[in-house]
Amino acid sequence: MNEAPPSAKLREAAAALCRHRLARHPLERLEERLRPAEVGTAYDLQDELHRQLTAAGLGPVAGHKIGCTTAVMQAYLKISTPCAGGVFQSTAHRSPAVVRHGGFVRLGVECEIVVRLGADLGPGTEHTRASVAGAVAACMAGMELVDARYADYTSLDTPTLVADDFFNAGCVLGLERTDWRNIDLAACEGVTRINGLEAGRGRGADVMGHPFEALAWLARLKASRGQWLRAGEFVFLGSVVETRWVSPGDRVVMDIAGLGVVEAAFPP
Repeated sequence: MNEAPPSAKLREAAAALCRHRLARHPLERLEERLRPAEVGTAYDLQDELHRQLTAAGLGPVAGHKIGCTTAVMQAYLKISTPCAGGVFQSTAHRSPAVVRHGGFVRLGVECEIVVRLGADLGPGTEHTRASVAGAVAACMAGMELVDARYADYTSLDTPTLVADDFFNAGCVLGLERTDWRNIDLAACEGVTRINGLEAGRGRGADVMGHPFEALAWLARLKASRGQWLRAGEFVFLGSVVETRWVSPGDRVVMDIAGLGVVEAAFPP
């Protein structure tokens, strides 16, 4: 695909988001003239932001996240449709992980089912839950690291949040299960525990009826933009538990029945 070069305005808007993220300086609002007017433009801005953050040292985008795929998260964020973002290679950790709490503005965690792709998903196909399943090489439990890197995220428009990877700040990946076809992903129950105390639970079916419905949604979104989900990439399919905000020194364990445990400690 031959992409048109980004406009000067798009580059300037991406540079503003890039500066705020790298400096961990809470964003008030993008200037009105730089703000994406709708979600399609927001994804264009996200693509340019990825290029700039990669050049700044975060490395390539190694995976993807999908936000607002469950009723609990849509109610929590007051956004009624799924939203996608990228996850950089340098921010992806393996469980058990130690992640410094001070590296974020306001750190939160989300309990998710994750897939790793064994084949590309791209344009030319009307992706469905059934068709995308054939591209899934493995499933695992995952902890998305989110950062409310804004003065007040409730005051921001959805396109700005989408352009800035919809809160993503990294992830922790559990052990891969290549025998996932023997697991009822819709019935899998996920539990979040912080310092040994249960902080929430949910089921795979909470994600659009089945987690692969979210994967099909993302594949269709990418295809509509002439883009691919690539073999080897991972995809976080949406939190089955409402975001939990963590404090310095917290230890978080997430257990998704059938898929395993993922854990992280967050020293100051």
